[in-house]
Amino acid sequence: MAKAKKAAKKTGKTTKEPVILITNDDGITAPGIRALVEAVKDLGKVVVVAPDKPQSGMGHAITIGSPLRLTPSNIFGDIEAYSTSGTPVDCVKLAVDKVLHSKPDICLSGVNHGANHSINVIYSGTMSAALEASIESIPSIGFSLLDFSIEADFEGSKKYARLIVEQILNKKVDKHLCLNVNIPALPANLIKGFKVCRQAYAKYEEDFDERSDPHGKKYYWLTGEFVNFDKGKDTDVWALKNGYVSVVPVQFDLTNYQLKQKLEKSLVSPNSKR
Repeated sequence: MAKAKKAAKKTGKTTKEPVILITNDDGITAPGIRALVEAVKDLGKVVVVAPDKPQSGMGHAITIGSPLRLTPSNIFGDIEAYSTSGTPVDCVKLAVDKVLHSKPDICLSGVNHGANHSINVIYSGTMSAALEASIESIPSIGFSLLDFSIEADFEGSKKYARLIVEQILNKKVDKHLCLNVNIPALPANLIKGFKVCRQAYAKYEEDFDERSDPHGKKYYWLTGEFVNFDKGKDTDVWALKNGYVSVVPVQFDLTNYQLKQKLEKSLVSPNSKR
């Protein structure tokens, strides 16, 4: 985008600015999405379509049993914005079909309040919105900050979100590109840069805390501890622990190709001939 503007000044020709769709799963009023808008608002035409309430942990859920509402919002001043009653994935679908009436040049999701590294990507509404865009042939990036606080410092997130988005906009990228970007909870000047990583093998060791309500009926709170089983130094967990922004390319094709090759040799179909 920056190169396009410079070229336009030299040639006198106008260059179509990229359309940047922004969404999240924490809701349209969350500080994280405001930080993301501020980081990229001069890189193209920004349009925001985000949930009207927190939708964390929704994964790739879509709304099919109730109507969806789409309400204009002036929360970001002159930037076109809408809140929806749906999930993060609903936001992307509505944005393409009913707001933009076309596909944006890039979709950004976040900045999420809390980590979406490793196995979190499976549950994340932030990353599911980005993956939905990727399914629709829209390059996308999900951003998450390893800080759940409403008063979190987003300066580092803004710096690296802008840096990465600007580079992607200035490159010819695969239309299904989807990046999972996590930012450590450090002051911007203490972040060492970013590393392109693989997803660490880690999971939550979960438990349900059993309690009783005033009527004596049982209810449960999901609790758990994040456990990293992966000691590799090329993972997102390692990068974040060591002060780097992690960048993991992800995809919606869940096929295990190595296992597929093994099964083709070991599983025998009743009608197959050997």
